[in-house]
Amino acid sequence: MTLSLTVAVERWPIAGSFVISRGSRTEATVVTVAVTDGRFVGRGECVPYARYGETVEGVVAAIDAVGVRPGGVPDRANLQSAMLPGAARNAIDCALWDLEAKASGRPVAQRLGLEAPHALLTAYTLSLGTPERMEEAARNAAHRSLLKVKLGGAGDADRIAAVRRGAPQSRLIVDANEAWSAADFDANMRACVEAAVELIEQPLPADNDALLADVERLVPVCADESLHVSGDLGHLAGRYDAVNIKLDKTGGLTEALRLAEAARARDFAIMVGCMVGTSLAMAPAVLLAQQADFVDLDGPLLLARDREPGLAYEGSLVSPPPPALWG
Repeated sequence: MTLSLTVAVERWPIAGSFVISRGSRTEATVVTVAVTDGRFVGRGECVPYARYGETVEGVVAAIDAVGVRPGGVPDRANLQSAMLPGAARNAIDCALWDLEAKASGRPVAQRLGLEAPHALLTAYTLSLGTPERMEEAARNAAHRSLLKVKLGGAGDADRIAAVRRGAPQSRLIVDANEAWSAADFDANMRACVEAAVELIEQPLPADNDALLADVERLVPVCADESLHVSGDLGHLAGRYDAVNIKLDKTGGLTEALRLAEAARARDFAIMVGCMVGTSLAMAPAVLLAQQADFVDLDGPLLLARDREPGLAYEGSLVSPPPPALWG
């Protein structure tokens, strides 16, 4: 059976703007892949990320190169060695999972041994801003039970306290996106303790996180930029308590499943996260996240509109993907 693919670039407006320590955006640029065997079509979506040296043009070129290989698109097993981890492989890998489900008549959830996937509570992200703006945003989102707070380094202790004032009953996760330093680590950590923060994502730069092995982690610390694939786990021991698994980092659901299994074996807590994308990007991650400790799959909630059909969100509860979307 010879497989072929097509690739497209799509732009989806963000509701307002999305701001983290590295900058702001008003739209999500995603790359979609459709893989066909001549009868059935499987789809996948990825989000190229500049932090990892990716561009939209580079990802499209990498996908196109796979599409013109002699013999056609490789199957999932051969794809792992044919491409490096990253956004391009993710889109193809997820499209292949979707194609396999459609061609076999067996949903991906069933193939993973998930007899009845259930709705999951996802975090809802608050963009980086002044303490006053973040307190207002927290107040507007205080009806959500789990908030993820984007931080930026200087002034983060004030931001954390402001969000807690705005949402006194919500559970909190914070994400520094590598913006903390040795100089402000202790003060920010203690601010997190005072605000009852449950998890701190990637406080220090990935290439300068050795400090985490030498400090008291009063709040569990989660690796994001420091972790891509299962082979990265070895150097995280003693520095991190949890890992954030994202399909765009692992290069697809296939490697993400291996990473999750290996992380559990090493006693890491697991978060399943996302880039800002549509429901097509979230759908495979919803299945991966069925056993996760933290779920951060709010991408479509941050968009001005989502693709149709999309995932069903009831407040912060996200349901498993319908067959018409993926899987």
